[in-house]
Amino acid sequence: MNLLFIGNSFTARNDLPHLVGQLAQACGQSVQHSLIWAGGASLRMHWNKGDAQKAIQQTRYDYVVLQEQSTLAIKNPERMHENIRLFDSVIKASGAKTALYLTWARQNAPETQRLITDAYVAIGKMLDATLFPVGMAWERFLLTYPSLPLHDKDQSHPTPAGSYLAACVMLACLFDQNPTGVPGKVKGLLPEEIERLQKTAWGTVSSLPHVVP
Repeated sequence: MNLLFIGNSFTARNDLPHLVGQLAQACGQSVQHSLIWAGGASLRMHWNKGDAQKAIQQTRYDYVVLQEQSTLAIKNPERMHENIRLFDSVIKASGAKTALYLTWARQNAPETQRLITDAYVAIGKMLDATLFPVGMAWERFLLTYPSLPLHDKDQSHPTPAGSYLAACVMLACLFDQNPTGVPGKVKGLLPEEIERLQKTAWGTVSSLPHVVP
């Protein structure tokens, strides 16, 4: 499977694409991945620059994973939807599928997760896109295991645990694969903490069957 990730530091931090590839390999799957990112970038910024469209058109990808600027879904979901529709037309024309990286709320504003989720789910259904419900998994995990931080010190970016949870969600969605028990190490995490992250990812994805392609 060949994946292209388009986004900002929420995707680049802790090398999320590589984490997905490692998990897939541990499950006997092969994943190639490319990343186009810029700090704080929105999808419209990527669109205007043009490099992302060229990559989509020049290389055969199975999925193009879109990650919008993290607060745009709250502040201007209509604009976010416009940005995703622009990319979706190019992605479909290339023969690839659109995947949406549903991100998480700031640590000091957990109540905004509903707005983020609603914005991604709405455009995902409209375009028949694959949804990676990462923010929903974060919300579930933080309610159950509040002692393990998913947010970094800036209360925005992911810790290694947060990125690992995102990777587990993506693995579950891409391959309909339960990540629970998949071997691997995460810096600073105990085996039982890794298992909790894996179980939370699968519990979130399996409860939302429409996200699985």
